[in-house]
Amino acid sequence: MPVAEQKTEAPKRFTPYEPAPGEEYMNDKQLEHFRQILLGWKQDLMEEVDRTVRHLQEDANNYADPADRATQEEGFSLELRTRDRERKLLKKINETLEKIDEDDYGFCEACGVEIGIRRLEARPTATLCVDCKTLAELKEKQLGG
Repeated sequence: MPVAEQKTEAPKRFTPYEPAPGEEYMNDKQLEHFRQILLGWKQDLMEEVDRTVRHLQEDANNYADPADRATQEEGFSLELRTRDRERKLLKKINETLEKIDEDDYGFCEACGVEIGIRRLEARPTATLCVDCKTLAELKEKQLGG
């Protein structure tokens, strides 16, 4: 079986939000738009977890040939590492949904400015505006982390 497709990118199957002229940023309609994006993404990840569990249960063969066994174990290991990344992503998605529920979504945690609809559609779990994220990445690069 081919290695499972990674679902760590935000889902692409949504209609981009087009704010009306003068529309208030992160109003109820916008918050609901992002809630639906996040819930869809979460659902995709949960379905992938179910597929992995089924795959591991159904395809676990006890191969006599050590090379075949090693190949299977490497494939399983790769799938489990991917699922671990997705588990961390699910945690971020849940935290982001909480921010939406608390009406604290869409604003930079560092400077407080609007993150922006397009950036949030590309990365719905973003917590920093582009400028603060760029600065954080530069600092990380300088510190070697």
